[in-house]
Amino acid sequence: MKMKYTTLFIFLFFALNSCDKTVDNSPVEYFNLSDVKLLDSEFKNAQKQDIVYLMALDPDRLLAPFLRESGLEPKVESYPNWENTGLDGHIGGHYLTALSLMYASTGDAEMKERLDYMISELKRCQDANGNGYVGGVPGGQTAWDEIKSGEIRAGGFSLNGKWVPLYNIHKTYAGLRDAWIYAGNETAKTMLIDMTDWMLDLVSGLNNEQIQTMLESEHGGLNETFADVAEITGNDKYLDLAKKFSHHEILDPLIEHHDELTGKHANTQIPKVIGYQRIAELDGDSVWSDASLFFWNTVVNGRSIAIGGNSVREHFHPKDDFSEMISSVEGPETCNSYNMLKLTKMLYPTFGNNSKFIDYYEKTLYNHILASINPDNGGLVYFTPMRPNHYRVYSQPETSFWCCVGSGIENPGKYGEMIYAHTDQSLYVNLFIPSVLNWEDKNTEVVMETQFPDEDKVYLTINPNEKTEFELHLRYPSWVENGALNVLVNGKEAKFQVSENGYAVVKREWEKGDKVELVLPMKITTEQLEDGSNNYAFNYGPIVLAAKTGTEDLKGLYADASRMGHVAHGKMIPLKDRPVIVASADNLPSMLEKESGNQLAFQLKGLYPEQYQDGLELLPFYRIHESRYNIYWSQASKEELNDMIREVEQEEQARIALEEITVDKVGCGEQQPESDHFVKFEGSRTGYANDYHYRETRRFFSYNLKNPDKTGRFLYLKYFDSQYPRSAEILVNNKSAGTIELNGGDEDTILEKVIPIPDSELTKQELIFKVQASDQSSIRLIEVRLLTKNEIP
Repeated sequence: MKMKYTTLFIFLFFALNSCDKTVDNSPVEYFNLSDVKLLDSEFKNAQKQDIVYLMALDPDRLLAPFLRESGLEPKVESYPNWENTGLDGHIGGHYLTALSLMYASTGDAEMKERLDYMISELKRCQDANGNGYVGGVPGGQTAWDEIKSGEIRAGGFSLNGKWVPLYNIHKTYAGLRDAWIYAGNETAKTMLIDMTDWMLDLVSGLNNEQIQTMLESEHGGLNETFADVAEITGNDKYLDLAKKFSHHEILDPLIEHHDELTGKHANTQIPKVIGYQRIAELDGDSVWSDASLFFWNTVVNGRSIAIGGNSVREHFHPKDDFSEMISSVEGPETCNSYNMLKLTKMLYPTFGNNSKFIDYYEKTLYNHILASINPDNGGLVYFTPMRPNHYRVYSQPETSFWCCVGSGIENPGKYGEMIYAHTDQSLYVNLFIPSVLNWEDKNTEVVMETQFPDEDKVYLTINPNEKTEFELHLRYPSWVENGALNVLVNGKEAKFQVSENGYAVVKREWEKGDKVELVLPMKITTEQLEDGSNNYAFNYGPIVLAAKTGTEDLKGLYADASRMGHVAHGKMIPLKDRPVIVASADNLPSMLEKESGNQLAFQLKGLYPEQYQDGLELLPFYRIHESRYNIYWSQASKEELNDMIREVEQEEQARIALEEITVDKVGCGEQQPESDHFVKFEGSRTGYANDYHYRETRRFFSYNLKNPDKTGRFLYLKYFDSQYPRSAEILVNNKSAGTIELNGGDEDTILEKVIPIPDSELTKQELIFKVQASDQSSIRLIEVRLLTKNEIP
C-alpha cells in the first residue's frame, strides 16, 4: 500500500530516543461517548449552549414534513428557510443524531425523551407509507416512482426535479442509525433496516450505470450508512448496496492517486470518501482505504487553511491560487470540517494510530468547529470568511435551517470522542480537553485537568480500583519542538520512549492517585497560505490567533429566514485598507509580544496603514465573536508595500463598485447559489473552466432574482465567448430583454454585458431571469446580477 505522509511529522519518528520495540502500537479502539464526561472549559460551555439550542427547537415543526409526505396531518406548520423550500425534513434527521449524541455524552434525560418522541412519530409516518420509506422530500413519491421505473434526471443539486432528495433522506438514515447506536432505541434500528430494504427495492431494477447517473446528484454518505446496516444485520446484501452507491467518478481517480477535485462541490465529495473507508473497514479492501487516505492527504496538505477548513463558496478552488480565499466573504464551510473530522477519526486506527491524524483533528476542532458556535447563545456558523476585516453570521433556532445548522447541532455532543483511545494494554491521550474518563475494562478512572491553551501543562490523575499495569501514550504534538516535551509522574521526571506513531510512552504499574504532569511548550509559528502568496496566519501551538478589527455594519449578524441569510452581506472593507505587516517573512514570529495575564493574548506591532500603527491584540480565534476580524496577514517589505497597495487597489475598486450597485446575484453552476435562487432547467448542464463555474443549456434555465426594494433596473451578465455560433434570448418574467449572439471569439475570453429590464417588470419584487437557447445552443453563463445602475465598473 502506498502512503504519502507529510514531512511535517517525520521528526516524530526519531524524536528524543530510539523507539522501544516493546511499545504497544496495536490498533486502537475508541471509548463510548458515555465513558467520557467533559469538565469545565470552553468545550463544556459550548455543549451546554447546544443543549439550550436543541431544546429551543420544536420537534413537531421538524416532524411536519414527514407527516405531510406520509398523508398524515401535521400538528403544526413546518419551520421556514430550507425546511419549507425543498429540503424539508433534513434537519429532522440531524436532530435525531444530535439528541442521540448529546444523550450519550451527558445522560440528559430530556434528550432521550425528545429522541424517543421523534422516533415514535416517524414510526407512524413509516407505517402510513407502508413500504419502509420515511422522508420529508416535497412530493418525493413522484420522484421515487420515476427513479424505480428507470427515468433518472440528475445534476449536482437536483434529482428528478427535487432538491438533493438522496442527500435529504441520508440525514434520516443517519439519524435512525445513531438513535440505535448511541441511544439504544430498538424501534429506530428496525426502522433503519426497513428503510434500507425500501432502497434495495427502489433500485432493484436499475443497472450500475443508472445508479451511477443517480449519484451525480449530491447524496451525502448513503454508502456509509448502508455499510453500517450491513454490520448491524450481518447481511452482505446491504454491503453490496453500499458499494453500488459509491460514486466512481470520484473514487476511481483517488485509487490512481489523481487529484481531480478542483471546481467540485467540496462537501458533496467528503461524505462519499467516508463511505469508501467504511466499506473498506468491513470488507478489508486496502485499495479503497488507500484511496481514502490519498483524499485525506490531498485535502489536508494542499487544500486546507490555518483553521483546518477548506473551499470557497463551497467549492474546491485551484491548489495554486488561494486568492478567492482572501477576497470572498464565503470562506470555509463548517460542514466540510465536520466531515473531515469524521474521516480523520476513521483513518486514525486504520493507519497505525499515527498522531498526525490527531494533529489535524485538534487544529480543526479548536479553530473551526469550536469557533463556529457562539459561546453566549449557541448560534451556529455556515461560512467562516478569511477575508480581512469581515465577519461571521450566526443562526437562530426559529429562522435558520441550513446544512451547517444540522451538522452544527451535532458537533458538541461528540467533543469527547477523540480525547482518549485504548488497546487492551494501553491508554492513548490524544487531546488536552478537561474531562473524566471511565476505563471500565481496567476499572480505572482518569481525570484530566488543564487550562490549555492558556497554559502549557496538562495534569492527569490515574485512579485504578487496584494496582494495574498499562502503557500511557501521551501525544507528542507536531507543534512541540523535538526534545522539549516533558513528563513528570508524582512530581518526578519520568523516563519515556517516543513511539513511531508520535506518542511519549510511560509504562508502569499505576496506583490510585498517581499524578502525571505533561509539559507542552508552545511557541509562535506562522502558516503561509498554501499557494505561496504573502499571506500568513499566526499560530500559538495549535491555536490560530486573530484580531478584532471592528463592529461596524454587521448586517444580518443573526440570520433571518431568507435563503441567503447565512452569508455576511455587510459592507466589505476594501482590501487596500487591511492591516499589512511591514517586515520580512522570516521575522514575522518576532512581531508578536505575549501579554501578561491568565488568558492568551499577544500584541502585534509593525502594521500599516496608519490606523493600525498602535498595533492590534491577537487572541485565539475561537474566542472572537460578533466582530470583524483578521486571521491572514499580508506581509511586505517597505520596498514592496507601495506596489502591493497599488495592485490590490486596482483589483478591488471594480469589485467593490460592482457590489455596491448589486441587488441580487447568482454564481451560475455553483450549487448553493443556484438552489437559493430556485433554479429550473431543461437540457442544461454545468461546467468548470479557467477557474469559473458556468451553466449552459440546449433549452432553458432560470433563476428567481429578488428585488425587494424595486431598485433593480438592469441585468449584468458575465459569460464565456465562443468561436462557434451560439445565441440565447434573455427573458424577465417571460418578457424579452434582449439577445446575445456569439460567433468567432476565443473560448477562454470572458465577456460582460448590461441589459435593461423591461419597463413593465420594474415594479416587481421577484424577477424570473431566464436564458432561452436558440438552435440547441446557448452561452456559457458565469454570473448574473441585478443592478441598480447601467454600469460595468
